[in-house]
Amino acid sequence: MHEVPADPEAALVGRAPALAATLRAARLVAATDVAVLIQGESGTGKELLAREIHRCSRRRDKPFVAVNCAALPETLAESLLFGHRRGAFTGAEADAEGLVGAARGGTLFLDEIGELPLSVQPKLLRFLESGEYLRLGDGRPARANVRVLAATHRDLQQEVRAGRFREDLYYRLNVVPLSLPPLRERREDIPRLVEHFNRTLAAAWNLEPLRYDEAALEALRAYDWPGNVRELRNLCERLLVLLQGTDAVTPLNLPEEIRTPAGIRATDSPDEPVRLPEGGLRLEEVEISLLRQALERTGGNRSAAARLLGISRDTLLYRLRKYALR
Repeated sequence: MHEVPADPEAALVGRAPALAATLRAARLVAATDVAVLIQGESGTGKELLAREIHRCSRRRDKPFVAVNCAALPETLAESLLFGHRRGAFTGAEADAEGLVGAARGGTLFLDEIGELPLSVQPKLLRFLESGEYLRLGDGRPARANVRVLAATHRDLQQEVRAGRFREDLYYRLNVVPLSLPPLRERREDIPRLVEHFNRTLAAAWNLEPLRYDEAALEALRAYDWPGNVRELRNLCERLLVLLQGTDAVTPLNLPEEIRTPAGIRATDSPDEPVRLPEGGLRLEEVEISLLRQALERTGGNRSAAARLLGISRDTLLYRLRKYALR
């Protein structure tokens, strides 16, 4: 089965100041072996940033081993990380090197570090401090030269206060904190990301790239992207596959939640039919969205759309020209 190759730059495309500052710091710390804690919401590209640090480091030719701590069964977490000797426990039919051993000389990336079982945390702390670890069933400690990077979407300080994460391990991992901004805080990068995904995915699937009209890009910029860059990438791939042969991607091709400005909700009050979101909004975006919805609901009948909006047909035509809507 054909698979789209991983793109190490995908989530790191853009020029937003917050992203640029994080990338500069990441490339500086790449020259050292200090511990780095990457923070950010799901889908912001934490593993991609870790891979970029590895790529820019002197360990670039050695292994990069990524492990999702949330997927480690509590009863097997220690064995999977540090390895075991044959017979160390029921089912251990052969020696196992473990992920730490597999990363020897390179980088071990511990994603979702906040999910690491408490029972394993002191063993990881010892390894970070001394480079030594003990395989299950082994009486003699082993050593491994491994650079450890960690990432989380949780507030680890809050986890420490709640007793779910060791304070000493938190400070040992948090030597250099790096934070990836959510996509809603770098909206100016959305057109670049769309162009990037559109081009690279089209090449991977041997398809023709799509053209996005300005109204569609404006709708994408206005959306809050709870799934961040991952959500945008998946949407670009879906549209690329489904809209081959389309002249241009317009707002009508986008999911309803993207066509409707975030936070705009109807109320039960006749005096306030729409509630203003706490964070405010751009009135122009609301007007554009309502015009598009009216045209979509009426199948493009402008007279009927004007009636839905409670305005004259001439006013509707004027506003369509104003926003270059068809």
